[in-house]
Amino acid sequence: MEKITFSPIGIVHSPFKNPQDTPIQTTVSKSSDSNIEIFSEYLDGLKDLDGFSHIIIIFYFHLSNEYSLLVKPHMDNELHGVFSTRSPKRPNPIGFSIVKLNKILKNILFINGIDMVDGTPILDIKPYVNKFDCRENVKIGWLSNNIHKIDLLENNGRTFKKLWGID
Repeated sequence: MEKITFSPIGIVHSPFKNPQDTPIQTTVSKSSDSNIEIFSEYLDGLKDLDGFSHIIIIFYFHLSNEYSLLVKPHMDNELHGVFSTRSPKRPNPIGFSIVKLNKILKNILFINGIDMVDGTPILDIKPYVNKFDCRENVKIGWLSNNIHKIDLLENNGRTFKKLWGID
């Protein structure tokens, strides 16, 4: 199969300067001092996006230079297959986040709930639509024994490690 390449449509401006400072998920992020700068050639693509309260950001884990098919996620001490986790150490280092869209000024999207490092390249944006994106009767696999721990996380999410002794 041929190689696939993408070009960023924008870049994240975040208070998080390194991966260790980022929340492990957007639901525990308290950050409101973040925005996404969309490059000028994609400005027309933002038309009507301001009608949505939340958006899905698809991005490139640009600081992830290795991957493992087995990883130990933040909320467990056991190894799990990378495809059953949200680890940035993936064969194709692509991530997604659902964030609150506060406003758009020209090519700048002001958002809340970011879990990305400053300078993260944005690959795409999609509107979050609860009728499309929410599911009922969801199973969450190995996380079912650990999901309650998310409520113990502080702003940057990494405090979790100290509370539970997890790397």
